[in-house]
Amino acid sequence: MLELFDSILVGSDISVVTYLYCLLAAGLCGVVTALAASFRSHASKSFLSSLILLPMIVCTVIAMVNGNVGTGIAVMGAFSLIRFRSVPGKARDIVVIFLAMTAGLACAGGYVAIALLFTVLVCLGMIVVSIIPMGAERSMDLHITIPESLRYVNEFDEVFIKYLKNHRLVQAKTTNMGSLYKLHYRVEMKDAKQGQEFIDELRCRNGNLEISLSEVQGGVDEL
Repeated sequence: MLELFDSILVGSDISVVTYLYCLLAAGLCGVVTALAASFRSHASKSFLSSLILLPMIVCTVIAMVNGNVGTGIAVMGAFSLIRFRSVPGKARDIVVIFLAMTAGLACAGGYVAIALLFTVLVCLGMIVVSIIPMGAERSMDLHITIPESLRYVNEFDEVFIKYLKNHRLVQAKTTNMGSLYKLHYRVEMKDAKQGQEFIDELRCRNGNLEISLSEVQGGVDEL
């Protein structure tokens, strides 16, 4: 059984059939990685398609080198000409990209079974971690508008203690020619189902001005 984890490559030359086996395994690893990355996550179609193709590309590049020093230097020089420009990425995105590249490297070495097993285990771990509730995932943004006459420092403490596990004032700024304050809190609800009651009690204290409670918009798990 342990022979399944041996390399399928024999010698320095790669046949067409062996290359296709490695390429197919790399593509399968990419599909599994893309499915795991899309689980409970708003991943774009472009990102998921890149995860599927990346192991196949890495597999082909490494298969081209295959111990040839000259080819390896040429490939390194070609890749050094690429200029990357990217938006701030999430830690999860970086992990799945490295997972896809590792799977492609393993397939290029002929270790098809190891690549598939490694991909499945890591993806299962990602799914399990995404199911487990964590504090950062329950964080929400609370925006409260108050009149300038209201002292916001301790005004909402009673309501916060009743409905929130923790809260932190992120920003306070004036608006409407200084007649209003806009407060931005990072909060964690004790029970997400009590959002309406929470907002109703805040409305009674801020003069029925604008209040919004929403999911955190970026910045929590960005690198």
